[in-house]
Amino acid sequence: MFPLRPDRPSPSDADEPKRPAFPGRCTAERCELTDSRCRAAGRHVGWEERATTDPDRIRRAWSTRPYGVGIACGPSGLVVVDLDVPKHPGDTPPPQWKGARDGADVFAALAAQHGGIEVTHTVVTPSGGSHLYYRHPDVGPELRNTTSDRGRGLGWKVDTRAHGGYVVAAGSTIAGRPYTVALDCDPAPLPEWVATLTAPPARPAHRPAVAVALPADRRGRYVAAAIRRQVDHLTGAAEGGRNAALFASAVALGQLAAGGALTDADVYAVLDPAARSLPGRRPLTDREIARTIASGLRVGARQPRHLNDTGRAA
Repeated sequence: MFPLRPDRPSPSDADEPKRPAFPGRCTAERCELTDSRCRAAGRHVGWEERATTDPDRIRRAWSTRPYGVGIACGPSGLVVVDLDVPKHPGDTPPPQWKGARDGADVFAALAAQHGGIEVTHTVVTPSGGSHLYYRHPDVGPELRNTTSDRGRGLGWKVDTRAHGGYVVAAGSTIAGRPYTVALDCDPAPLPEWVATLTAPPARPAHRPAVAVALPADRRGRYVAAAIRRQVDHLTGAAEGGRNAALFASAVALGQLAAGGALTDADVYAVLDPAARSLPGRRPLTDREIARTIASGLRVGARQPRHLNDTGRAA
């Protein structure tokens, strides 16, 4: 779990209590490394990494403010099916779901078509929707979030939260209205048909690396060796350390870019295909790769490395 922003009696933004409680609205795109955990890591540390089951950390956090509770689905081994309800009079189902009143109707129709569902842990949301908690499959691809309004959900008003996603836990409130447990039992295994319909699409072929033009002098040879070292460092990363390795390599090459030996485009050209080639149960996404490289370049730019004519850092 991890803390969400405290509820307010009448929040101006209804989604405010659903957001992670980061200091100063710290985000990956706008992280200034002012937060102690980000500063120690040399990069943005997001809500998924901050999630914990450590009772001491939990006690310290929730004894200071009335935070809501977020559950990180990936580290918890969960897939949560989010059954929503219409938000306004014009929020009506598309033709294929004509007659459905909400996400629960759509999910029931899908279950009848594909093989049914098991009783599982269920939470009712303040809006009248529900969260169905399931265990992530032990085999198969790592499931990610799907969202119905982006065309990758199971159907109208049916979203899923898995790796990279979180849900608001029972006991949290929005404008004083609570999330409550409707069925208190252990999460059931995720129905196979749900896993099949929400599995990520096949990864496209890796883009070939783009050659980086370097001068044939000592400076060029030094930069080429630095590139090889960072690519070797990155491609040797274990699955759990891929993002950290990508960030570290982006920082190192970003220092050379800030000093004029490379361009930011060169760094992307070198690291992007290397990151795409990394093995693992779940490939790094385009967004993860681009965001991590951008973050590394920003940090590297703070300590530029200027090379002299001998190829050494001046």
